[in-house]
Amino acid sequence: MHGTLQLVLILLAASVLVVALFRTLRLPPLLGYLLVGIVAGPHGLGWLPESEEGTALAEFGVVFLMFSVGLEFSLPQLKAMRGVVFGLGTAQVAVTLLGVLAIALLFGEKWQAGVALGGALAMSSTAIVSKMLAERIELHSQHGKQIIGVLLFQDLAVVPLLILIPALAAPGGNLAGTLAAAFAKAAVVLFLLLFFGQKLMRPWFHQVARRKSTELFMLNVLLVTLGLAWLTALSGLSLALGAFLAGMLISETEFRYQVEADIKPFRDVLLGLFFVTIGMLLDVRVVAANFLWIALLLAVLLAGKTLLVMGLAMLRGSDRGVAMRTGLSLAQAGEFGFVLLSQAAGLHLVDPQTLQIVLTAMVLSMLAAPFIIHHNEFLARRLAGGEWANRATQLHEIAIKTFGTTNHVIVCGYGRSGQHLSRFLEQEGIPFIALDIDPQRVKAAAAAGESVVYGDAARREVLMAAGLNRAKALVVSYADAASALKILGHVQELRPELPVVVRTLDDTDLDKLKQAGAAEVVPEVLEGSLMLASHALMLLGVPLARVVRRVRQVREARYDLLRGFFHGATDEEFEASEKVQPRLFSIAIGEGAAALGKTLGELDLESLLVQVTAVRRRNIRALDPQPETMLEAGDVLILKGAPQDLAAAEIRLLQG
Repeated sequence: MHGTLQLVLILLAASVLVVALFRTLRLPPLLGYLLVGIVAGPHGLGWLPESEEGTALAEFGVVFLMFSVGLEFSLPQLKAMRGVVFGLGTAQVAVTLLGVLAIALLFGEKWQAGVALGGALAMSSTAIVSKMLAERIELHSQHGKQIIGVLLFQDLAVVPLLILIPALAAPGGNLAGTLAAAFAKAAVVLFLLLFFGQKLMRPWFHQVARRKSTELFMLNVLLVTLGLAWLTALSGLSLALGAFLAGMLISETEFRYQVEADIKPFRDVLLGLFFVTIGMLLDVRVVAANFLWIALLLAVLLAGKTLLVMGLAMLRGSDRGVAMRTGLSLAQAGEFGFVLLSQAAGLHLVDPQTLQIVLTAMVLSMLAAPFIIHHNEFLARRLAGGEWANRATQLHEIAIKTFGTTNHVIVCGYGRSGQHLSRFLEQEGIPFIALDIDPQRVKAAAAAGESVVYGDAARREVLMAAGLNRAKALVVSYADAASALKILGHVQELRPELPVVVRTLDDTDLDKLKQAGAAEVVPEVLEGSLMLASHALMLLGVPLARVVRRVRQVREARYDLLRGFFHGATDEEFEASEKVQPRLFSIAIGEGAAALGKTLGELDLESLLVQVTAVRRRNIRALDPQPETMLEAGDVLILKGAPQDLAAAEIRLLQG
């Protein structure tokens, strides 16, 4: 017992320290978990010996990873991106697999090992790439859409590969029969679970949710996830396949947001343990003895996948710059590659020495990925000038939006504060243009007819395209002092007389922002405190005039009075409440929608705690929809409600 506890403490301490270091260095935490396994594993310091219990527990990390993939699985998204997903994605995985198979045969490996290695090396890191694309505001760029499409197909390709690899390792000479039996069994299980599961999942979750118990809801999610994983394992398939199906079934219900939030801690912790076990497979001595082979494989992997994806993208009509950025972003190995490699290693499909070489090259490629993605724009600019056409197009769209507009307000950030400000400006008839770096928010707001465009306000050229030279004022509505200082620097260079109002969380950076040129800095903690004090004083019988005078005195003191507050744990409570706050969501009513031809009164979305704030029809925005408003094809409904209620409303509007 004491020995087991000691191992757990070693694992936790090492993981906390290394993952904290990697987050400080802005590197993916999964690489930290790999490093823990390498250093503390049986081939390193020996603190973490191999054990069946640890391996079995780590497999649950893969289960929850596949469950999350299934939860995010979207048939509408697949349909919208089918050209990229099933065109470029299929070609990338197939050609990579066949190329690795040919190289494996050339070096005398069995073809079964070549298929397993090809499947593993065909994968790219969804976690690293999607996170960096989001941070760099490139999810909806031309190369971003191609990258996401390929990653989506790779996630789907894992499912048949999880069935294929065990079949390749099955004893006996009738491989075709074994494969046919495995896929037939998978097809039957898929049909039964999806057919009956869709009919049972939503009513069952409704019954559980009615008990209004968070504990019961969490237990039910674990039961469904692990239960379906157990059923697929019982039928001779993998645990991960059942978890993927469980996620798919729940994604069709309005509970998917709550489930995703509840399952995340289990997924992250257990997935971290899985990557620790992957790191434990790495033998540093074997790596040192085969360093040249590892370096060669790493170079071939990065260069080969880059050139392959670049060539395939250009065949589909992409210019050279976009194709190069797509290839560079997908060059590394990925999480699912480790899943497939671990499965192949457990089935003894791959020679141990080959496994060490491939595993090391994959780890190094993922370490290099953030640096490659960060500099892929520079490489594309130097080697393929056509990439700048994409950047120019984005700026052109902003310029078109502001063409002919003068004396307007540039609103930097279109979150809650930015949207509230925009409502006031709209009511006063003051023109404005909002810039935001959240593609999903921009898409939803633009569909609702809002004056918002996609762009990073901290970039000089974006501010110029937004009409900085013609603007009357600029407001930074998000609380990011570093970004606000960049914006102020550009304004001081180009329009030093332009008044700039900056929002901050507190008064920590007030003086710094004022010195940088802000006309006014509004700490939201101070303003909230003033309102709180105002209401309290009035309820205590203090005359209104005296309350107003007190508030004015505080503001005229330039916020000196409330500086230096004592930070407490309750300052973090607002983060938890974010998940249940109402938000806006736009839904387009297509030809096949269940709501077509029905009135808002008949749909009764209020029973779902969802409010219809506007109906946009043929670009005419009705701000006050009535219950008798009948929906037509092409209408866009602007809904307001909590995330889970909006999901239920979406199902009622589109599916009935």
